[in-house]
Amino acid sequence: MNDHADKEDAGLVPALPTSTMTPALATRLRAMTPARVGLYRAGTSVATSEVLEFQLAHGRARDAVHALLQPASLVAALRELKQPEALLLHSFAKDRTTYLQRPDLGRTLDQPSRQRLTEHARGHSATYDLAIVIADGLSALAVERHAVPLLAELLPALEKSPHRHIAPICIVQQGRVAVGDEAGQLLSASLVVVLIGERPGLSSPDSLGAYITWQPQPGCTTDAERNCISNIRPEGLSYAEAAARLLHYIREAHDKRLTGVALKDPGTPEQGALHSGFGT
Repeated sequence: MNDHADKEDAGLVPALPTSTMTPALATRLRAMTPARVGLYRAGTSVATSEVLEFQLAHGRARDAVHALLQPASLVAALRELKQPEALLLHSFAKDRTTYLQRPDLGRTLDQPSRQRLTEHARGHSATYDLAIVIADGLSALAVERHAVPLLAELLPALEKSPHRHIAPICIVQQGRVAVGDEAGQLLSASLVVVLIGERPGLSSPDSLGAYITWQPQPGCTTDAERNCISNIRPEGLSYAEAAARLLHYIREAHDKRLTGVALKDPGTPEQGALHSGFGT
């Protein structure tokens, strides 16, 4: 139910007519989706309240795109998850304007970041089973709200996994999905999971995505070789279910030594009995 309808029920504002559906139907649909359905109208025009709500949602989406990641708060939150060593990195996009205008620069690490990962790898001769990269993407808000709660579900389960040798978590400012390929290769990780802010929508300015890539090769790995879990947030895919899906992909990627279109989603009928927590 939207705010205007609540105020109508309280008798604070007059009821507004709808043009294409009955008020009862509009109310039921609005209760099931944040999409703009059954918009109130004034004559042949959309009501002012609806226009203002649209402008507010549009402004929130724009703000999410331009917002800057606060890595210090992420590092502090990761320490609470017993992840004391986080590697702060940066892409070749020097600032937000460059990042938005030059997507290619957001896909590669700058030289100091490469050097830091190289030095870390020299001190750890063994390869990693998994590297987790957190990148701001197109919504730093999504990362700040949802990356740590998701990891709080995922990391304890990974400790019980045979593939539990995990690299220090990397935090990349001005990063895109493919920046994880370079990070994973420099860390000698067989699998990379990138948690990244997705392109904001009018009803979802804070949607988090997770991209899983087996043995990434910078400049060569294609999107068809990745698996994606989208819309991770309380109003979409819950942290627990997203973590369960990630665990499925991590296990299957190591078993089959691949990711991408050949690796089925755990929710598809072909998968048979679903892993606990996936639903039916």
